[in-house]
Amino acid sequence: MSTLSSHVLDLVSGRPAAAMEIALWAGDTCLFRGRTNEDGRCPDLAGVGELPPGPYRLEFAVAAFFRARGVALSDPPFLDVVPIAFGIAAPAPDGGGGHYHVPLLVSPYGFSTYRGS
Repeated sequence: MSTLSSHVLDLVSGRPAAAMEIALWAGDTCLFRGRTNEDGRCPDLAGVGELPPGPYRLEFAVAAFFRARGVALSDPPFLDVVPIAFGIAAPAPDGGGGHYHVPLLVSPYGFSTYRGS
């Protein structure tokens, strides 16, 4: 079983993406819906608890976030909801790999992610 966290950075302002809506999915089941805090993190995501190995998807409401900040977007926006599909593997026998951190660096026209620590 593994835990999960996330952090979102707004590349337009160079600051944490506060109040961005995110959702965590396992297949068709929504496990969590929440918003990032002032630091661009979502500590309530920890409330999901330990996750078994398997495929998951985090969805970030990027267009709604930028529109709320007055950024002019096309209709439809180039990026609306950014889905990050990732897998959680069984922890290593030595206990390593039990935490997954999925950061998002985002602008209205691009994003990047990686497995953080």
